[in-house]
Amino acid sequence: MATRKIVTIGDDTLRKICRKQEKFDLRLSILLKDMADTMYKAEGVGLAGPQVGILRRIAVVDVTEDHSGLLELVNPEIIEADGCQTGREGCLSVPGRQGVVTRPMRVKVRFQNRKGQWNEYETEGFEARAICHELDHLDGKLYIDMMDRELTQEEIEGHIPEDDNQ
Repeated sequence: MATRKIVTIGDDTLRKICRKQEKFDLRLSILLKDMADTMYKAEGVGLAGPQVGILRRIAVVDVTEDHSGLLELVNPEIIEADGCQTGREGCLSVPGRQGVVTRPMRVKVRFQNRKGQWNEYETEGFEARAICHELDHLDGKLYIDMMDRELTQEEIEGHIPEDDNQ
């Protein structure tokens, strides 16, 4: 298992627009594997190229608890989006912070796999949220740019008193 260093907020790499991935070779396969290993080790549900210092349009997503739903997205684009969901988001590149963000409820994404073959994938709910979040990274955007509000440390830790007067 090879892991890579995760780039954090303040690094200009996170604000750059990524270039299309042109080569589908062993180096790409190794990078995708390293990204998945890094994501799993950090207990994340997604990781994009810029988060490991690679300015290419690549991302990995897996929202399953048993790591059985890995999506490797090369040159992805959302071709359909419907509905609306508002929920909590965090980011491996923005440690210690979370916010409330509104995203589409359902998305259809078109992407290439590690061999360069085009695919389409449709999903909804949390997985749709994760895909949107990772694809934003490819365009230099972070969830903090679009959050409705930032969560307090008490909200993040789940220690919210039911009555503020106590």
